[in-house]
Formats: sequence, C-alpha cells, structure tokens
Amino acid sequence: MRGLTVALPKGRLFERSLQLVEASGLRFHAARSDSRRLMFADERSGSRMILVKPVDVVTYVEHGAADVGIVGEDVLHESGVDVLEPLTLPFGQCRIVVAGTPEQRNANLRLMTNLRVATKYPRLTRDHFARRGLSAELIALSGSVELGPAIGLADLLVDVVDTGRTLRDNGLVEIETILRCAACVIVNRASQVIKSESVNQWLAQMQVASGQ
Repeated sequence: MRGLTVALPKGRLFERSLQLVEASGLRFHAARSDSRRLMFADERSGSRMILVKPVDVVTYVEHGAADVGIVGEDVLHESGVDVLEPLTLPFGQCRIVVAGTPEQRNANLRLMTNLRVATKYPRLTRDHFARRGLSAELIALSGSVELGPAIGLADLLVDVVDTGRTLRDNGLVEIETILRCAACVIVNRASQVIKSESVNQWLAQMQVASGQ
C-alpha cells in the first residue's frame, strides 16, 4: 500500500475520516496538531494526505491529483463527477429533503404556480423536481437556506439535514426526502488501474476498519 494520495474533507467529517484512515494503516499524526498545513506525509508508506474543502475532494480525485478520498454522498451526487464509489462508511449520515411551512406539508405542489425553491443543491433539486414532472425556479444559496421561505424569497427549500432541528427552529417542516446520505470512499478511475494493488489493499483495510 505505497504511494497513495488521500484527500480528506475539512469540517464535520474530518475527525472520523482521519480515524478510519489511520485504522487502515496510514499515519498522519501531524494533521491533528498543525491546523495550518494542508498536506501531510506518511514516510513509511510513501503516501500523503491532502486536506481540502468537502466540495473540492471530488475535484481532486476526479482529476487524479488524489488517488482516493472521503466525502459526503450529498457532495458527490451534487457534483456529478466521474469517479468510483466502492465503499459507503458508517458515519456522516444525513438526508437531503424538501422543506417548507407546515401549511405546505400536504399541499399539491402541482397547483403552486411560479414555484420557487432555494437550495445549495441545484443539480439534485432540478433532477428531483423534473422526475416529479414539476417546474420550479431554483434560487441558489450558499448558506442559511432556511431564510428563503421565511422571508418570502422562495416557497420551498432543499437542503441537507441531520436532526431537523434547524428547520424546526425556523418554523419549517420536512415535506419529502430526496436522498439519504453517508460518508463514502471515492477512487480515481485511472488510479484504480495504475495503482490497483495499493488501492485494493487500502480499500480492503478500510472495509475492515469500518466494520463492514
């Protein structure tokens, strides 16, 4: 298992991801003590880890700057990148939902004219509403999506939720679930061929480490 470049996401998935990578046999101890560095080496295996924003993990892996990575399935499916997804991990569970006011829970969306939907997931939102045969104007937001329906910017929102508390605190309810997600391992297609022995060995150890 030599010479792999592993991309890990900053933020809420980082600690669990690093624990699992270390349980698989790679060692990047300095990642916990040096908050400014973005690249760490495991001298024993000749491997390295890069630490990037979750949305960038998929880009680094797709273009081969990283051989493998860990990312949330919400980010993966929204990106539409061409990578392999060989392993789902037992953490990072969440879901992408359509939400709105309590009055809209049982509303017939087909009767809502000029439907506007605020979201950080335009690709998944567009595909979902298209499958349902609904036309909607998408309003792309990068944060605080719950404000959209609250102040009249949008009728509905599509966002990722865990416990749903933020929705409830803003007077909103879940209307339907689009996608259930967890953290997952992704692999660059060329790396799976060129570095097949190292990649497959690492994947096998990750599977054992994750209890699957």
